[in-house]
Amino acid sequence: MNRTILAILKILSKENKIIGSKEIAKRLKMHGINLSERTVRYHLKILDERGLTKAFGKEGRIITEKGRKELETASTVEKIGFIINKIETLSYLSDFNIDALTGRLILNITYIPESKLKKALKVMENIFQSPYVMSDKILFLEKNNEFIIVPEEHVCIGTVCSVTLNAILLKHGIHIISKFGGVLEIRDGKPYRFGALISYDGTSLDPLEIFIRGKMTDVMGAIKNGSGRVLASFRELPIVCLDKVKEIYSIMRQKGFQGILMFGEPNQPLLDIPVGMDRVGIIVVGGLNPIAAIEESAIRTYTSAISTLYDCQDMVDFKKIIQNFK
Repeated sequence: MNRTILAILKILSKENKIIGSKEIAKRLKMHGINLSERTVRYHLKILDERGLTKAFGKEGRIITEKGRKELETASTVEKIGFIINKIETLSYLSDFNIDALTGRLILNITYIPESKLKKALKVMENIFQSPYVMSDKILFLEKNNEFIIVPEEHVCIGTVCSVTLNAILLKHGIHIISKFGGVLEIRDGKPYRFGALISYDGTSLDPLEIFIRGKMTDVMGAIKNGSGRVLASFRELPIVCLDKVKEIYSIMRQKGFQGILMFGEPNQPLLDIPVGMDRVGIIVVGGLNPIAAIEESAIRTYTSAISTLYDCQDMVDFKKIIQNFK
């Protein structure tokens, strides 16, 4: 099963209604796969022939029980590398302009029960005042819109994904390599070491989601006591780009974006992690730290990391959301 067919099945599996090829093409694009309706129909025909989907004339398709089982048991080998491919694809597709604050940036999407919203917002308030987020801009939806479906009795919160940094640098001609996602130990308010790491090119799941589910973070401890465990990633960039990256990052901070916790030295390990020849390591905060803190507070969430592209101008400052619920 190739990546495109797998993605189509995932889209259909999340719905209890018939979906047409036009809608599927739109959702695939939001997930970094750009196909015409005609090409989507071609793939759907293959799925029909395999018994994985059922056609309802021109209305569209639904996934069959066989399709759901196939999705669950899809070969791990075929899915390996999916996350790194997604990172690179969305970085390329993002047209976010840091100077003008226009265009689409990359979001993590999380669903929170309505009944727990006020408690969750109170928890997140501490995080958005810390250095452990990419930006204080969020997407906040209480009902469906054109691009995102919000389950009943839930709200949707979109946090800026750290892969947005890759996208910003790529637009300036700098290709940054995402190596690992991990749990970063904080001591005395500073990065100390990685307690756990997962390579992006060796997993079909986002590493930060895994660490959240494994209850391996202590984001609140890092903020309140200066000692704890936050989500972060390790990336590499060419030495020749270092000064330019620092210049761009300075602009990012002026525009309300942050995320880089540490720059390494050329050709030198950073927090005991070696780098490639003629490269520099950097440590970047995880965009899911606010969600990790919510989970630490015993509030169950449903999260899709590195989920979608979304227009920056349709997002709001977290402070405005807090004020509306006080």
